[in-house]
Amino acid sequence: MSEQERPVASPCVHVCALDDEDICIGCQRSVAEITRWSRMDNAERRQVLRLCHARAEAKGVLL
Repeated sequence: MSEQERPVASPCVHVCALDDEDICIGCQRSVAEITRWSRMDNAERRQVLRLCHARAEAKGVLL
């Protein structure tokens, strides 16, 4: 990560509850993704955001 690049913000919307697949119903991250977020670089974070978007789209919960 370049020194000038700001960290990718967390997708947390403070609706923290897990569904039956252990995916947060608020941000659509898995428990592992939530736990690792602070240690991810921006490329990993962007990949997680793409997964979150795909999960939300598949569930019909895009905001």
